[in-house]
Amino acid sequence: MKKNTYKKEKIKKGLNLIPEFILSRKFQIILGFILQGLSIFLLISFISHLFNGKYDQSSILAFLNKEINNLKELEINNKLGILGALSSYYFIFKWFGITALVVPFFIYLIGHKLTYKKTPLSILKAFNIVFFSIIWTNLLLGYLQSVFEDINLIEFLVGGIGLELVTELEKFIGGGILIIIIVMFLIFLVYIFDITHIKTFNLPKFSLISKLKKLINRKSKKEENENNVNPIIETNSLIDTVPLNLELNKKEEVKNNDLTLKIEEPKQEEQNIEEPKNSDLKIKNYDPTLDLSRYKYPIIDLLKQHNFGNPKVSHEELEQNKNKIIETLINFKIGISSIKATIGPTVTLYEIIPEAGVKISKIKNLEDDIALNLAALGIRIIAPIPGKGTIGIEVPNKQREVVPFKSIVESDKFIKSKMDLPIIIGKTIANEVYVADLAQMPHLLIAGATGQGKSVGLNVVLASLLYKKHPSQLKFVLVDPKKVELSLYSKIERHFLAKLPTNGEAIITATKEVIHTLNSLCIEMDTRYELLKDAGARNIREYNKKFVERKLNPKQGHRFLPYIILVIDEFADMMMTAGKEIETPIARLAQLARAIGIHLVLATQRPSVNVITGIIKANFPVRISYKVSSKIDSRTILDAGGADQLVGKGDLLLSMNSEILRIQCPFIDTDEVNEICEYIGAQQGYGSAYSLPVYEPDSEKTESSNKEIGERDKMFEDAARLIVSHQQGSTSLIQRRLKLGYNRAGRLIDQLEAAGIVGPFEGSKARAVLIPDEHSLNLLLDNLEN
Repeated sequence: MKKNTYKKEKIKKGLNLIPEFILSRKFQIILGFILQGLSIFLLISFISHLFNGKYDQSSILAFLNKEINNLKELEINNKLGILGALSSYYFIFKWFGITALVVPFFIYLIGHKLTYKKTPLSILKAFNIVFFSIIWTNLLLGYLQSVFEDINLIEFLVGGIGLELVTELEKFIGGGILIIIIVMFLIFLVYIFDITHIKTFNLPKFSLISKLKKLINRKSKKEENENNVNPIIETNSLIDTVPLNLELNKKEEVKNNDLTLKIEEPKQEEQNIEEPKNSDLKIKNYDPTLDLSRYKYPIIDLLKQHNFGNPKVSHEELEQNKNKIIETLINFKIGISSIKATIGPTVTLYEIIPEAGVKISKIKNLEDDIALNLAALGIRIIAPIPGKGTIGIEVPNKQREVVPFKSIVESDKFIKSKMDLPIIIGKTIANEVYVADLAQMPHLLIAGATGQGKSVGLNVVLASLLYKKHPSQLKFVLVDPKKVELSLYSKIERHFLAKLPTNGEAIITATKEVIHTLNSLCIEMDTRYELLKDAGARNIREYNKKFVERKLNPKQGHRFLPYIILVIDEFADMMMTAGKEIETPIARLAQLARAIGIHLVLATQRPSVNVITGIIKANFPVRISYKVSSKIDSRTILDAGGADQLVGKGDLLLSMNSEILRIQCPFIDTDEVNEICEYIGAQQGYGSAYSLPVYEPDSEKTESSNKEIGERDKMFEDAARLIVSHQQGSTSLIQRRLKLGYNRAGRLIDQLEAAGIVGPFEGSKARAVLIPDEHSLNLLLDNLEN
């Protein structure tokens, strides 16, 4: 008792020597916040060290060896400066390795305890976990480093403590370190999970014992037959001498009694009974490809490899360009901390990280000076590269690599793509295949000077779709004012092309036919929106899904809707000859046609403001620009410069999702396109090209209105009474109620408009009914007959 009282008095005397502020609750809270802040500081510095530690190490060693005394001369990449770099150097490199990351969490736990007096884990248990994890992980990594000396990653993860521990232990036990590591891990599991007892493993039932049992049973039966003596006691005594776990189930009892028992499983019988019911009730989905069930997709052998040697960029060229870039920047007093090269098929991207305090605009203005020093055309500076903290300098390769269309078609990215309308764009600077979905774009605008690869790019877009889509799923409307660029595709007219019934050729060349076709597509668009409204679908994918699942009745005018892609080459020529007559339907289609599966691809040589008007430009968010002649043209098409710095021959810039990518378009020649079209054209096709709705200009409508009076449909009066009674001028209403096809219902609507019963066409809205009641209708019909 005296000893205990003496100790208490001694502790009280010691506490009296400590200032009251340190023992106060206020100090504990302040210290807790300090420790939490310290833990966050250490964690950020450690994480930064994982990415920048290699660059900081030389500077830290120079500072510690007093080779550099001025802190301003140190080049530190750690986010928390010299203090963060020093703490990371000691904790990770010198001491604990990667396990130093647990130290900030332990410090934070102590600070949390001091501040809130509560912790999710006790401090003692947390210390044991941290201590064990540091020692055990360093031992393991140090051992692995000694075994696998060539792996640099392990060397980066292990700390100095781990290497010294393994070195000392190897002197005494050699490879026995692995045993220590395993035993330590088992001890840790026992401590953490409070394991107090371990179950023994149950021995399996050996087949030898079961065979011995069968032999005993056979022997007992044989003795029973010979001596007519009941052998039950003997067999039991023999069985008891063998240590067995006998759990007799029903099957064993049946065998011992020489009986056979048939076990019926009612669940299986119920499944067998239900299966034919499900198969009888199941309705097969409609398959639109069955119309051309024997159609075969184009084979890859139709394409050429186009191997022109495919020269690679030499290491000497890379070093030479790197030195000239650094030299040019130094001449203008711009320092850089690192430089990296990414080799592409056309250009090589040099990524540089400037020193702190260097303005990006200063480097951007050196575009011409770098081009002069490198003696190269097409230098483009990206400052900064989106998503990276670097500045990119694109330098054309001296010997360009040709990207064959065949190599892209064979790639996994294109073969496994599940896009609705996958189109090949080309290869990026990182040599990655770039495939985009035209259905998501939803329209594409292509511009470029003559001979820069624009026509090849159009062929790549068309050919990539021909390789992925069935004729029932896709139709093209091709407009070619030059009459020679798209003429090869006339061979697939009965498979993939769409046209007006009045047009002779599937490839549209005359301006008047183009105007009629564009307005016809607007009518098709409005018709499809009516179908989507009746079906309760929001887009073509939902509508076709319902139709395939047979949820829509074809007798009510519903049908499977293929995608329609309008391709116009030399759009500038069309705008010069027709102007507003073309711009208005193009703008309507661009604004509204996305949801119903009509997509536009416009190509032009001259991307001037007169051609690419504001209305058109606003509805084409995705644009491709090949080499153009001036920066003004580049800004017109891309809203940014750079297209004037391209090197031609398929070198392009893709503007998509507010990002500009430099891509090399693959090469496909005329012979390959011809082979693909001949391969498809030789197969069985539809009876004719896909028919678009008939469009009649206003002048033709007034001339034909008088003829229509005498040639009215037999159902004209019924349709008129139906429209007036419902006060809704809808083609689909006539289809459903009078059970007519779409074409006949459309003619009836036109006749009703000519008779003054319904108003003119108003886009996606129903036509206005001009007759208020049946009495007024009867008067009108009498006047028409007279």
